[in-house]
Amino acid sequence: MTKNNIVLQRATLAYADTLLTFSRKTFFDFFAHLNDPANMEAYASTAFTTQKVKDELSNPDSHFYFAVLDGEITGYIKINFNAAQTELQDSQSLEVERIYVLAEHHGKKIGHQLLNFALQTARDMGLQYVWLGVWEHNQKAIDFYRKHGFDIFGSHPFMLGSEQQTDLLMKKELSE
Repeated sequence: MTKNNIVLQRATLAYADTLLTFSRKTFFDFFAHLNDPANMEAYASTAFTTQKVKDELSNPDSHFYFAVLDGEITGYIKINFNAAQTELQDSQSLEVERIYVLAEHHGKKIGHQLLNFALQTARDMGLQYVWLGVWEHNQKAIDFYRKHGFDIFGSHPFMLGSEQQTDLLMKKELSE
């Protein structure tokens, strides 16, 4: 899939190391300055391991896509179906578990394209809604999702190391 020189490329097991490096980098770029370094490292020590990434890539109900611009990975999205979903595990929904774009590529509508891809995928599959979790203090992301028609419907705890944080749960109903 191509749009404005952006190519969405499905990440396979062969890309495990690339995905691991990119995932860790984007997570730290976005959240390290807002959190305790020890909690960031504690979370990363379990969330960003080679085995965890390989397990995720091997799950048939989890799909990763890289956003590639002029041969460079600029962002990625992870979408989950069925039991791979982190919480709801509703067969009529798709979860956007992760969506990240490198800071130097913000403003190029890459995040919009990734999210629109997830929404279209859910529509193509005949699903009823798309949902996601977003940190309650990430107002920029909350505003981004609201702009795309997502509404808050709940919250859940998220452990970052020893600190319990709150993720807002947002969803968008899909029309026929």
